[in-house]
Amino acid sequence: MNIQSVLDALRSPYVLLDVKGTIRAISLSDYLAENFELENADFQQLVDSAMEEKKVKFHSVTLQDNSELLVQCNPVMEYGQVVGVLCILGGAFYGDAELDEFRNTSLDLKTIFESSYDVIYVSDGEGVTLRVSSACEEIWGKKPEELVGRSVLDLEKEGIYRPSVTRLVLESREKVRVIQKTKTGRTLLVVGTPVKDKNGKIVRVINASRDITEIGKLREEVQTMKEMMERYKQEISRLRLHESSSSKLIYRSVAMEKVVNQAQKISGFDTTVLITGESGVGKDVVASLIHEWSDRSGQPFVKINCGAIPESLLESELFGYEPGAFTGAQKGGKTGLFELAHLGTLFLDEVAELPLTLQVKLLRVLQEKEIRRIGGLRSIPVDVRLIAATNRNLEKLVEQGAFREDLYYRLNVFPIWIPPLRKRVEDIPLLVHHFAVKFNERYGLNKSFSVEAIAELQKKPWKGNVRELQNLVERLIISSDEPVIRVKDVNHFSAGKEPSPIEIKIHREVPLKEAVGAAEKAILEFAKKKYGTTSGMAKALEVDQSTVSRKLRKYSL
Repeated sequence: MNIQSVLDALRSPYVLLDVKGTIRAISLSDYLAENFELENADFQQLVDSAMEEKKVKFHSVTLQDNSELLVQCNPVMEYGQVVGVLCILGGAFYGDAELDEFRNTSLDLKTIFESSYDVIYVSDGEGVTLRVSSACEEIWGKKPEELVGRSVLDLEKEGIYRPSVTRLVLESREKVRVIQKTKTGRTLLVVGTPVKDKNGKIVRVINASRDITEIGKLREEVQTMKEMMERYKQEISRLRLHESSSSKLIYRSVAMEKVVNQAQKISGFDTTVLITGESGVGKDVVASLIHEWSDRSGQPFVKINCGAIPESLLESELFGYEPGAFTGAQKGGKTGLFELAHLGTLFLDEVAELPLTLQVKLLRVLQEKEIRRIGGLRSIPVDVRLIAATNRNLEKLVEQGAFREDLYYRLNVFPIWIPPLRKRVEDIPLLVHHFAVKFNERYGLNKSFSVEAIAELQKKPWKGNVRELQNLVERLIISSDEPVIRVKDVNHFSAGKEPSPIEIKIHREVPLKEAVGAAEKAILEFAKKKYGTTSGMAKALEVDQSTVSRKLRKYSL
């Protein structure tokens, strides 16, 4: 194959020039032969232009009939050097009007290309950069001429941009949308689009890049602000919780701090809680705090002491009854505690005292979320969060058959154990001060405890825990002769020893009703501690069980 055969295969007119502008081969149409002035053509200018830039250049030549001829000048290369220029003539002919329109359109496109907010990047089907808008210098730190003619693979290896969107388009042969990082520290959103010929071959890849660095920074700043706000909210929440608990829970021990943290954590989850611990440790206080800290705080908090209500009345208290359900029933029926606690929290204290028959019904409520009144035919849906408490070992009761195993596991979803007072003696000084202030205000007194007296109180076993300590502080505030309560006073009214009626001393006038109430409360507390159940207390005190239950509720025992 010789060069002339190649030239003859060209469909367009051409002129082949050497580096001196001398015509080496030529093929003109009849029209060009008549109108193209070869002798006046400045071929050397075309050669110099092609040799200087070593790439295809377009020029326009005015013909004799004043029309414009578009000339495509292609440098002929050998061993990296320009040895000639092949000028292809007559891609199109234009009159003045058409040429002006072409120039204006070209100018418009160039203006759009350069002024676009995005960076436009054009590569050929081999990944060689053909054209890039001038904004590339700010984005990639390279001028357009430093990128044009270079392979995108090389630029990617140098880290100018990563990944190369052109490479991804050529590999997938589809439109690609990625986030690109640049060597200058920019973040770009790049959309690469393949341009295919009629045979499906990719001949161009056009990328549009948008700088989203500032958007990313703003997003990071917003995220940082959100995290800060969340920390502030948590801190405010913690301070509010501490404030609300400080008036109910008086402590400084690590053991009670753990209890409070557990209560705070579970308060946000609508699950069943089982609070265990000895009598008098404050299980009811923790239960009320869980309710206050929960999303149900604006709804009812209903509590019932299962051991303080006779078995015959307990079912009607929990589930209510319809009119005429049994002899002695209220005329209009009664709403049960489950219904009263709807959308709120029901606290079952001393849940171990529930008879087995009621345990079955309680299990059904927990499973089906509905109750049925005594004498009723329809089920009533209830949305209640249940918190149970006991001072007994439910696992042993399950082994003995006194408590249902399935109910135990339904209650023991999240257990909280409150340690006895003797295991957190560092809380005693705070509690003593708190109760002293409380009873001084109630009785119009101004008494305090000596350091030695408080130290003596810390040595006591406190089988009745915080409740026992509270009652002892009340007795000491009322009974002591001096403004400062000392060790001898503490030992005289030591924990676990109840003063007999003949030892009571009167130091001031006290309303008879108040004095009787204080004595009655002390007797009930002693009996409860000794006998444990309302039936045992009733027998020892020689009163009805219902009377004992009513008195216990009256004095919150």
